[in-house]
Amino acid sequence: MQHNFSLSKKEKEKIFHTELVKFGVKYDRAAKAAYILASGKSDELLTEQEKRFVIEVCEEWSKNHKRYKELQQIAGS
Repeated sequence: MQHNFSLSKKEKEKIFHTELVKFGVKYDRAAKAAYILASGKSDELLTEQEKRFVIEVCEEWSKNHKRYKELQQIAGS
């Protein structure tokens, strides 16, 4: 069964922000990145500064998420 629903920009922003903060991205940086990600702008419409910032924040999230998963495996969870 397929559900066809869409999230508002604000809801997407909240989800991105929560996920970024959950894995160690500082609150303000996560808020700024979440705003950019939720905007739905294509890469061509983002400034180079916005692109670099989002990539930096997402790499930080990825590193922390990977570490969390490794710790879960070690702990046997």
